[in-house]
Amino acid sequence: MISTVGEQDLNVAFRRVRDLDASVAKQLRAFADAGRQNNPDFAAAVDRLVERLREYGAGESAPEPGDRLPPFVLPDDSGHMVRLDQLLAQGPVAVTFHRGHWCPYCRININALAQAHQEIAAEGGQTVAIMPDLQKFVAEFRSQSKVPFPILTDMDNGYALSLNLTIWVGAELQKLMEGRRNLPEFQGNSSWMLPIPATFVVGRDGRIRARFMDPDYRKRMAITDMLAALRSGS
Repeated sequence: MISTVGEQDLNVAFRRVRDLDASVAKQLRAFADAGRQNNPDFAAAVDRLVERLREYGAGESAPEPGDRLPPFVLPDDSGHMVRLDQLLAQGPVAVTFHRGHWCPYCRININALAQAHQEIAAEGGQTVAIMPDLQKFVAEFRSQSKVPFPILTDMDNGYALSLNLTIWVGAELQKLMEGRRNLPEFQGNSSWMLPIPATFVVGRDGRIRARFMDPDYRKRMAITDMLAALRSGS
């Protein structure tokens, strides 16, 4: 378990990395390096999980470019139901999956997406984030982080499961996370299941223009790649 001093050091590293004038990849790498330095045991456990997930091809059967992204109807932080087809009627959409409001890598990624919001909108594109957290946690996070796009709740990871994106964190990581990350409270269940962070850029015709999927949650789609795919989906 991370010591109090180690947790404080990571909080400082998070704030420093979040405000860096750098690409998402560089920000995430910098935070991962800080995490490895402050808590090498946890980082090593994540490495082992990622290796197992890659070995078993986790997420590889998720929809691919050229496929239609299956429809969804999910609630936003105010309880309003958001439909994929309604979003697509307004333009191409980057559908992004995140582990939860508590995940610093997701926070860094969502912060970068928020900073790119105006540029994305100028290209006629939209962003929507999906995570398995209950509405009250999503609402608090969206308000505190000033996120300008919808964050939807995927209750019990139902939609992520339908896309073959859901994994169990495993006994080793669950033990290390218990007492630090209260997933049962955040999600309203005790499954300890999480989505593999992924991004699907979907054109107005409903077909996927680009996909980013990596079992290593410390990696995410580059904003420049997202923008290029959104342009092609108009």
